[in-house]
Amino acid sequence: MLKFRTAALLLKPAAAAAQPRVRLSSCPQQEHTTFYEFRTYSIRPEQNAAFLKLTNEKIHLRTAHSELIGYWSVEYGGLNQVFHIWKYDSFSQRAAVRAALAQDPSWISEYISKAIPMLTSQDNEVTYLVPWSRLQKPPRDGGVYELASFQMRPGGPAVWGNAFQAAITSHDAPGYGKLLGAFHSEFGALNQVHALWWFESADQRAEIRHKAHTDARVVAAVRNSVVHLDSQRNRLMFPCPFSPMK
Repeated sequence: MLKFRTAALLLKPAAAAAQPRVRLSSCPQQEHTTFYEFRTYSIRPEQNAAFLKLTNEKIHLRTAHSELIGYWSVEYGGLNQVFHIWKYDSFSQRAAVRAALAQDPSWISEYISKAIPMLTSQDNEVTYLVPWSRLQKPPRDGGVYELASFQMRPGGPAVWGNAFQAAITSHDAPGYGKLLGAFHSEFGALNQVHALWWFESADQRAEIRHKAHTDARVVAAVRNSVVHLDSQRNRLMFPCPFSPMK
């Protein structure tokens, strides 16, 4: 009996090794450390013009520390708001940037001390580009931008990732808008994904919206995705004069 038990114990590791490995992660592994911080500031209505003027004059004090991707004024989907995206190579780089800003006398005296009283709230979110997306530049300067934000049901990309990709890429085609990047949240509301679009104008965006409603390919892709969707928010935005994405 002892011989059989010993043989069984010796066979156990090999048998276990033959079993398929179970992936516990609900989303794809992050291949790069680069992330994008989304910031939304709500401005006191009477201070909106003054805040934008001050930022236009002093933004160079901020961009001296890290890379600004884009800075927009929200036209529809949030009154008296600005939205901006900052790029970081790592969390340690961001920590170093924030520490340097806290010790920058020009930034504090010429901008922050004046800008903060103009705001009613600030919000930020850490995002990564989804594995199948790359950050793109708009085809040309001008135009309008749309940030479409989707709150997906819990479960992560393992559950809804393929359907979301199909829905977004169905719109990123000739005759539609230009997708500049698709992002998923890391800190902030979880299971949230964003698509940043560029259009020639608000009217062109409206025309494309109507066109999509009659495109069987787009309708099918969206139908398969919305079953995983809890809510959606869209913001139409105009780039500020100092925005790298014009």
